[in-house]
Amino acid sequence: MAMTMTTRPPRKPDWLKVRFPAGPNYARIDRLHREQGLHSVCRSAACPNQGECWEQGTATFMILGDHCTRDCRFCNVTHETPLSVDPQEADKVAKAIAELKLSHAVITSVTRDDLKDGGAAQFAAVTRSIHAYRPECRVELLVPDLQGNHEALSTILAAEPEVFGHNLETVPRLYPLARAGADYQRSLTLLAAAAQAAPEIPTKSGLMLGMGETMDEIPAVMQDLQQAGCSMLTLGQYLQPTRHHLPVVRYVEPAEFASLRDAGLQLGFAHVEAGPLVRSSYHAAEQFEGDSNEQS
Repeated sequence: MAMTMTTRPPRKPDWLKVRFPAGPNYARIDRLHREQGLHSVCRSAACPNQGECWEQGTATFMILGDHCTRDCRFCNVTHETPLSVDPQEADKVAKAIAELKLSHAVITSVTRDDLKDGGAAQFAAVTRSIHAYRPECRVELLVPDLQGNHEALSTILAAEPEVFGHNLETVPRLYPLARAGADYQRSLTLLAAAAQAAPEIPTKSGLMLGMGETMDEIPAVMQDLQQAGCSMLTLGQYLQPTRHHLPVVRYVEPAEFASLRDAGLQLGFAHVEAGPLVRSSYHAAEQFEGDSNEQS
């Protein structure tokens, strides 16, 4: 079913209403972000799980600033001319993670098409700094498509992150509508290249549902990912950040997410996290542990 930007979206169901806790751990993470000038995808992308995750002491750090060179119509991150790369950013992020005593940190970024390597050197620097300041912390990276630059990919993998992630976000038919500047096959090839070059590093991807895909398109993408060597998958509900973004076409029932989770496991994924509020970093530590147990 197609919708226009003026079509009235369906009413948000009760299962998408979340409590927003703001206890001591939330306050600690919020303070560190403000004091160190750090960015978080939790806040910039208006993640519905920010309160839960921060109160549990986990956060996804967003590097390379908070201005994106692309303007995806589902994303709440600001589309503006990016600032210069902060040479102190790697140490700032690592020190914050050490102070928080995290055991699993997720690092993502805005897309930086203005940089020759797409920001790969900064991802590598942050990974190495975290390993130096907090050796017991696993580093999960969620990277942009690097414009298909496999040399940049090698730079990232050489830093030995514990998880390498890149989200496909949606089905190929919707890329022109939702992901201007992105290419489905390029993203899939990047994941396949990572899995082949560093098979010891689990690869991970995610999809947002409810933007207009059909239920038979989702298993096809899941199969593409599985054949590309991707071992972990997240499936969540797309939520329209503002009225200027793509509208929600439909809200996927929790039972449908459960069915897709079962289908993913049957395809061979080591771990599938699926549910209305799931995002790529939601329960990331548990996803990694489930994948590791499956592989052992």
